[in-house]
Amino acid sequence: MKAKKRSRNNRRKPTGGKRPFGALLLVVLLIVLALLLLEQLRERMPAEVLAPSTPQQKERYKLPPRQAYHPVEQQPYTSSTIEQPRTHPRKKRVHGPGTVAIIVDDMGSSMQEVRSLMAIKVPLTFSLIPGLARVRDVAEAARVQGYPVMIHIPMEPQGYPHQRLEANGLLVAQSNEEIARRMNDYIRLLPQAVGANNHMGSRFTEDRDKMKVVLNQLKAHSLFFVDSRTSPRSVGMELARGMALDAAGRNVFLDNVQEVGAIRSQLEQVAALARKRGSAIAICHPHKATIQALTAALPEMQKDGINFVGVSELVR
Repeated sequence: MKAKKRSRNNRRKPTGGKRPFGALLLVVLLIVLALLLLEQLRERMPAEVLAPSTPQQKERYKLPPRQAYHPVEQQPYTSSTIEQPRTHPRKKRVHGPGTVAIIVDDMGSSMQEVRSLMAIKVPLTFSLIPGLARVRDVAEAARVQGYPVMIHIPMEPQGYPHQRLEANGLLVAQSNEEIARRMNDYIRLLPQAVGANNHMGSRFTEDRDKMKVVLNQLKAHSLFFVDSRTSPRSVGMELARGMALDAAGRNVFLDNVQEVGAIRSQLEQVAALARKRGSAIAICHPHKATIQALTAALPEMQKDGINFVGVSELVR
């Protein structure tokens, strides 16, 4: 009896019965973990990203065009193209005497620009930004041909630093010693210079104390100052006159609109002002449209009685 009972017990215990159950439990645990991880990921992502089914959702998550990721490049100092001229009705040509000085700002990045401007064969004054790539070459070419050169002093504009400024520019936050040092650097770089005017500077030229530092350096080197008047609250010319420094102010900007017709209209305004007051000072830039307009208009203006001079003849 005992032998039979022992054999029955042996039949009730299958060999390795625990192994299938353990493996099944492990698989179930892995599936549960995977589902939990997936659920956490879904909770962190907006529902529409997981399934952008509507046109609005697809548009929202569409990648922007590749060019949106291009780095921002510094804008050049000259225009690479000439805009198509709009219709600017020409006034009847007016004859009569008047003296005009034209300052070409932002020079120093291209030899071709200075050659094209000198080819007009009309007296012009070139104002060079210290630190541009060809500033020394442009200054020397102008000197050899008898064209006066000025320092185009980079000064802090309103909105700085969102409004760009050259790294060697003058800031209101700089110490008086730093401003004086930078001014001396400009003057050593451009020994041909006979005067200076401000490049931008709508913020800096409003600061009386900082402008005194600049003007003292110009006076120490016998250089005159032309206020570009980029701010109606500029104190530049007033301070210069009070310091017995030769100075003048810009009357007309020629090429805020870079179109040949618009620039010629501005030139007519300068000529009219010169005939009325005796003289006028204009400022422009070496844009292609500007060079084209000056090339066509200045010889005509000379024939009509306008006398072009270097700006040094109009400072006092």
